[in-house]
Amino acid sequence: MAAAIKTNANLIVTNNIKDFPNDYLATFGLVAKSADDFITDTIDLNPDKAVQAFLKLVSGKRNPPMDAYQVLDNFRKVGLTQSADYLHSQI
Repeated sequence: MAAAIKTNANLIVTNNIKDFPNDYLATFGLVAKSADDFITDTIDLNPDKAVQAFLKLVSGKRNPPMDAYQVLDNFRKVGLTQSADYLHSQI
């Protein structure tokens, strides 16, 4: 959090949302988002570009090779369910 304050950030990305109460963060001009929310918001800024980047990531998966749906399943397993669902709806 010190780094966020020092750099005048307005957002902290964390999966420990409960450790960062909104009222406390607001005193520093900060909000907290989960990684899944942050990634989903980023995808939403430019869905076409995000899908291109995702498909490039998938095409580079060689060890082991995976298709897009397998990668999306892995996203879901690590808690990126909204991001995976959003990407899935775009491909």
